[in-house]
Amino acid sequence: MPPIVANSVLPAHRRELSLRTADGLRLYGELATPESGEPVATLVCVHPLTTEGGSMDSHLFRKAGWRLPALAGLAVLRFNMRGAGTGARHSGGEFEAATGEGLDLGAVLAFVQRENLPEPWLVGWSFGTDVILKFGNRDPVQGAILISPPLRFADEHDLASWADSGRSVLALVPEFDDYLRPDAARQAFATLPQARIVAGQGARHLWVGEAYSSFVLNEIVGEVAPVAYPLATDWNGPMQRWSDL
Repeated sequence: MPPIVANSVLPAHRRELSLRTADGLRLYGELATPESGEPVATLVCVHPLTTEGGSMDSHLFRKAGWRLPALAGLAVLRFNMRGAGTGARHSGGEFEAATGEGLDLGAVLAFVQRENLPEPWLVGWSFGTDVILKFGNRDPVQGAILISPPLRFADEHDLASWADSGRSVLALVPEFDDYLRPDAARQAFATLPQARIVAGQGARHLWVGEAYSSFVLNEIVGEVAPVAYPLATDWNGPMQRWSDL
């Protein structure tokens, strides 16, 4: 069977989204769901720092949307927070340093509830982890997966709130992260007893390289849809190749 590589796009139903925030901004997004059957759970992807080019198209989230509906039966919802994205995918407003972005996450979770999407998990990367820790501890969220958490905007009160909630928290921390490395992460999350810290051996903040992308996607699936773990590495069926990688 053909191997799954960096730019492989597997079959899914893909739907463009236009969502309105409580303060009147229009957000762009995409929902990818399995071609057959209902999704077993939903990933809500919250992207890295907008001012550094972070968006719903940051590579880990694109690969989640390209692969996980087919390989793991997951719904994958990616969206551009205020000020993120380019061209027709640009969301309204400007970067607000983890304040107004809470309204963006709220609009997405309201959509998840309207659509009755099952078992929503928040998956944040870098800045997105701060947005989740500050604003994501609410129903119907099942838990959070934090990729390269810098703990730049979230504080001890946010961690205490998650600790009180009992919601699952998995932190994927690169061995050579620029901001928070595994030992420091274990100390920083010590007040959150349900947090599980998994070190990415050899990885850096951006998880560049197919081996690291596969590691992250497998850890996500192991937490949210363990029946599909480990993910298949080849695919016997239709498969497209994205052209800009």
